[in-house]
Amino acid sequence: MWFTLKHVREVRFFLPYPPSIVGNLTSQSFRPMSEYSAFLSTTRYAVVTGANKGIGLGICRQLASHGVIVVLTARDQKKGLEALENFKNYGFSDHISFHQLDVTDSESIASLVDFIKSKFGKLDILVNNAAISGVQIDGDAYKAVGYARSDVNYDEIIAQSYEMTEECIDTNYYGVKRMTEAFLPLLNCSDSARIVNVSSSMGKLKSIQNEWARGILNDAERLTEERVDEVIKEFLKDFKEGSFAAKGWPAFLSAYTVSKAALNAYTRVMAVEHPAIRINSVCPGFVKTDLNRNAGILSVEEGAESPVRLALMPDGGPSGLFFVRKEVSSF
Repeated sequence: MWFTLKHVREVRFFLPYPPSIVGNLTSQSFRPMSEYSAFLSTTRYAVVTGANKGIGLGICRQLASHGVIVVLTARDQKKGLEALENFKNYGFSDHISFHQLDVTDSESIASLVDFIKSKFGKLDILVNNAAISGVQIDGDAYKAVGYARSDVNYDEIIAQSYEMTEECIDTNYYGVKRMTEAFLPLLNCSDSARIVNVSSSMGKLKSIQNEWARGILNDAERLTEERVDEVIKEFLKDFKEGSFAAKGWPAFLSAYTVSKAALNAYTRVMAVEHPAIRINSVCPGFVKTDLNRNAGILSVEEGAESPVRLALMPDGGPSGLFFVRKEVSSF
């Protein structure tokens, strides 16, 4: 189910946008996956980034199983083609193709846009899943102690540098911006476009103690891309100077946390600017992936379910929201 009545009331309570932006949270939004036939009655085309493994690969499998034509993308061509080959085992390999993509490279993105335009003429679903942690992790030690324990000094397990921080922001935040901006013309050719930004509950604003940054990201009425970019630039400056922790930025997985908070804010901005497209961000849960050295508790297939639901939701569904799995969450 999409929502309980309790969730609808919560949406109305915290949502900064008028109902027309959110969509009709009526009985039409409560449909199970089996009733998405209207959306799927027309052939749909999807691009999934960071899809050669983990949640991205799971999203591709589930979309293809519903008849969506999916373009699986990955930075590494060899790994991407290997992932494509594995789809022969699932019986719907004719619904999957591969295209190399580096979301930090504008030329690589342009090549994918040209491919989609020439092959399909439009894009119905964009799943921005590609992400990196922005740290180096001692995998064995991390798996042994677990996630976010107050009695563990993670500085001995997780190392982060300015170079890794820059790369993380460039991938997780600016990569999504590049992809979204590049594909907007093709998404606007669809009669029912969806953008799903795979985020994290770590990006919730309660994780950021910097009052200036939190104030900007929480001010929905005045939120713009430029203001989100301003927060990112200030974070990078403070990190480079070594003052990020003292200034209230997250000390644990700093770049990853800030990048996901910025992604959630960007999602809100884009939903307002492009009301014809349903645009949401979602935390898939704590999933066993390479990103967390398989320390998660959910399977890849379980993690893929929530992004896929948002990708296949019926017309009139919500936009500009943040979900934690299937539940609407505050930012």
